Amino acid sequence: MARTRASRPRRPVRRPHAPAAGLAAGLLLTGLFGAPVQAYAATPSPAPPLGSAAGTAGDARYTPGACPRTADPAPELEGARCGTLTVPENRTEPNSRKIRLGVAIVPALAAKPRPDAIAWLAGGPGDDAVGEAKLALDGGLNRDRDLIFMSQRGTYSADPALTCPNIDEFNARATGLRYDSPATEREHVQATKTCRDRLAGLGADLGAYNDVESSADLADLRTALGLDQWNLYGISYGTQLALVTMRLHPEGIRSVGIDGILPPSTAGEALTWSAAKQGFDGLFKACAEQPACDARYPNLPAAFERLVGELQAKPVTTTVTLPDTHRKVKVVLDGVALVNWLTSATHVAAQVPRALDELAHGRPQRIAEQWSVGKYGPQAVGRLSHGLVYGVFCSEWTPYEARDAALRGGEEAFPSFPRTVQSQSPQLAYLHQDCDAWNVPAAPRSIRDVTTSDIPTLAISGGFDSQTGAANGPYVARTLGRPTVVTVPYEPHVVFATSKCAQTIVVSFFDTPTAPDTTCLKGLKPPVFDTGR
Repeated sequence: MARTRASRPRRPVRRPHAPAAGLAAGLLLTGLFGAPVQAYAATPSPAPPLGSAAGTAGDARYTPGACPRTADPAPELEGARCGTLTVPENRTEPNSRKIRLGVAIVPALAAKPRPDAIAWLAGGPGDDAVGEAKLALDGGLNRDRDLIFMSQRGTYSADPALTCPNIDEFNARATGLRYDSPATEREHVQATKTCRDRLAGLGADLGAYNDVESSADLADLRTALGLDQWNLYGISYGTQLALVTMRLHPEGIRSVGIDGILPPSTAGEALTWSAAKQGFDGLFKACAEQPACDARYPNLPAAFERLVGELQAKPVTTTVTLPDTHRKVKVVLDGVALVNWLTSATHVAAQVPRALDELAHGRPQRIAEQWSVGKYGPQAVGRLSHGLVYGVFCSEWTPYEARDAALRGGEEAFPSFPRTVQSQSPQLAYLHQDCDAWNVPAAPRSIRDVTTSDIPTLAISGGFDSQTGAANGPYVARTLGRPTVVTVPYEPHVVFATSKCAQTIVVSFFDTPTAPDTTCLKGLKPPVFDTGR
């Protein structure tokens, strides 16, 4: 879950092979002389490949066509079968306009694929599933099954795409501002309002970009494609959408994998503090258990908490050079920035102890670069659907969480932090103020219901996950009839992206959803932390 954000060898495409001439003749003769004419004539034709034929589901229609646009070259989509799902923007409005969602179906590598495809649900909210195709394919998820990517409503390859480059540009510039400054808050909320006004001016019904509509889009896609059954795999925010879909549209779902879990019933500002503490504690514990790291960086949690307090009282200002343009930009590191940096830095866990030690000794450059450079890159601008971000947050989260939820969550997770740090939840600064500006209706309270289901579900998390927290796996499993809960140690948020072991577990899960192969967990080792020696 986040509010901001190599080429692949061409994959072989499965095509039907014509039989050799002699074999073809033999089959023909067998047909003529060995079976009644009626039986021969009644032999059914093979079903067209998934996604190559048009189909409908109520008011939704799937039409084969060109592959969705992507922000970067996507060689992994060569040979994909593509099209568009056209759906009502707002199913509660009889005269709602139609919107179009891009669909790409990458064929299975197996010569005889399984009939139940896998649909990939992207993170965010606001990321485009089509843009995550490389991640899914690199993990072998299309080994035996066709893999379906649909651009969730409002995302980059959908029409309309509710992106707002002005927010992305502000998020980059904000790395040079203090988080707890009233001026920063005003600019932050104004960027959100500018985005909202522009999208509304384009005719978007901003109250229709939420999980209720998106789960209906998924159900319509399955029906329009003619699939009796399929499987879902959601990452990060996509796990919330998967759990909602299991509850609202369980028909035809064979199994569900959720990775980096965001429960709809608890999603919000308080949860981000709990998740951050889980991930930080996991990383600090791994350092303490490694003699070289523990000797070089003793009592790392205390050092981190001390730095947060010191920086909040007296921020450090430095400059970094952007690698592509060589432009120098200002970076301000206060306590809130340090917390947010570490929330992402668990993805480079081996560097974290050294980076904190360097900061403590007056060398903030490593953290400043990691915190800011990515926000200025082209991949951070114009790709995230802020229309979907705030559509979900402001209709499903903030209406059902107290305005001081961030403060209460911060006090519980890190009681030593200054109040100004505790009041800004990691990843979600100024969320209630933004939602005041976004001004969309609350979703039905039932959107916060727990998911109760007998659909086999793999709930997989990373031990260093500081964005959603590994404890959410056991939490959602409490109300599931056939869950498998797995925590992959030493891994950050979305383990499918970083762990070969996790990929093995996930692929085996779709083969046997009630008994995935988890034997690889036994051989996992922590990262070797960088001690600078």
